[in-house]
Amino acid sequence: MHAWPASEVPALPGTGRDLRIHDTATGGPVTLDPGPVARIYVCGITPYDATHIGHAATYNAFDLVQRVWLDTKRQVHYVQNVTDVDDPLLERAARDNVDWTALAEQETALFREDMTALRMLPPRQYIGAVEAIPGIVPLVERLRDSGAAYELEGDVYFSVEADPHFGGVSHLDVAAMRLLSAERGGDPDRPGKKNPLDPMLWMAARDGEPSWDGGSLGRGRPGWHIECVAIALDHLGMGFDIQGGGSDLVFPHHEMGASHAQALTGEFPMAKAYVHAGMVALHGQKMSKSKGNLVFVSALRREGVDPAAIRLALLAHHYRADWEWTDQVLQDALARLDRWRAAVSRPDGPSAEALVEEIREALANDLDAPAALAAVDRWAVLQSERGGTDEGAPGVVSRAVDALMGVAL
Repeated sequence: MHAWPASEVPALPGTGRDLRIHDTATGGPVTLDPGPVARIYVCGITPYDATHIGHAATYNAFDLVQRVWLDTKRQVHYVQNVTDVDDPLLERAARDNVDWTALAEQETALFREDMTALRMLPPRQYIGAVEAIPGIVPLVERLRDSGAAYELEGDVYFSVEADPHFGGVSHLDVAAMRLLSAERGGDPDRPGKKNPLDPMLWMAARDGEPSWDGGSLGRGRPGWHIECVAIALDHLGMGFDIQGGGSDLVFPHHEMGASHAQALTGEFPMAKAYVHAGMVALHGQKMSKSKGNLVFVSALRREGVDPAAIRLALLAHHYRADWEWTDQVLQDALARLDRWRAAVSRPDGPSAEALVEEIREALANDLDAPAALAAVDRWAVLQSERGGTDEGAPGVVSRAVDALMGVAL
């Protein structure tokens, strides 16, 4: 599966800062020093309704991570998956009487278009669950053969007790885990499981549903969590720098994925930091496909909204915050974009060297995009009120905003 084209990232004078970011597993900030190649895995979409503003907010956060690392002159090895076979996708296809593969391809193509328009840097590997199945099957067999997994009526389940570190990502109690498991694709009430929290690794073929050759597992399809584990281990290995996604993935997805990987390898941890973006609401409720309260990036683009303004609307909120999309959020972003473009259109202006360092410091400090925006706002005010004599300043500001925040002025 191919990703989308990369926009050029302008080179800036000087060197960026090492990233300090909030780690869900430890509950506090960590400073990451990845070495010459930073490794990041971000969980991708299930392609049946893309790309809403909640998606865009999540991928904006991890695009900023990439940009901070690139500014330190590191390479970035970024991997993202597409869950192109799963119950919600199959259910949507059945509801709309369309082929599930066609639906997945259509929505993935739309996602690529939105990511390109928003200037999100693409992953080096963009891997679908279906194409990952040949690598998933041996992992499930290894877990089963080692005693870390077991069969139940043809299905294969992971035993959470096989990982002594289980619970170390979310730090939730058992009652909360059981509730979230039921809400987010698990089956804690199925009779015969060793532990209600045990997640499915391999689902035996069901009538009327797609299935693949699973070797000794029989025909079936993979569970949700093992998909990401197989892709991450194949392309990044253990101990990569960031496992990222929305905060609704903390449990069960990232908790279970970590345990799968740790049981497979005997190594800990799967990732040095677990980083999660907040949820976006509309009309007082979390934006979600099940509720149907979605604002789509593609719809905004069709209405003529500049993608740079959409990006500024996302950047106006700290990535870890839960926030609400409103018409005013978009109007504020459009007004900011106009001010900034007017400021950089002049032939000279106030010196921009200090501004570049302010943006760098803000983003290195747990991706504090609102502080970065405020710094550019102050420069734009000086430009409009007093101007300046530095002929290169507007160009420096324009390149810095593009390189570090992905906004083309």
